[in-house]
Amino acid sequence: MDHKILKCTVNGKEVQVGFDPRESLLDTLRNRLGLTSVKRGCEVGECGACTVLIDGVATDTCLYLTEWAQGKDILTVEGLQAADGTLNPVQQAFVDEFAVQCGFCIPGLIMSTMEIVNTGKTYSRDEIRKMLSGHLCRCTGYQDVINAVEKAVNLVNGMVGEDA
Repeated sequence: MDHKILKCTVNGKEVQVGFDPRESLLDTLRNRLGLTSVKRGCEVGECGACTVLIDGVATDTCLYLTEWAQGKDILTVEGLQAADGTLNPVQQAFVDEFAVQCGFCIPGLIMSTMEIVNTGKTYSRDEIRKMLSGHLCRCTGYQDVINAVEKAVNLVNGMVGEDA
């Protein structure tokens, strides 16, 4: 089958990359662009390990064809750190709250947390649990993850409040 060219923005940089029209965005990001934070988990949209932000929306890339990403803005965990290596507030919250165990599910959880934080709203623990229900984690028991999301929301909302 003929290859196509994906033209989009990934982590703030314009990219052009060849892909097979049957290829998932997961495969393109990992195998063609080397973005290993995007994890191959269940491949049926059940675990959330492959979650990235596409135009600001948390999306399972295992279910998303590369073709659909034409012209889109894609953000992965690799795009969160500052140039000097400083962690994004969401990443730092996960570290501070000990929400990282084996690390396999964490990139997807962080990207979903980015979507939550970007709303500018505050959520109850139950609301956070529901928003993260598409993620499976075998290690943490989720309490530390919920704590990290709450901390990230408070950190970012605090920053927004100080700048206003």
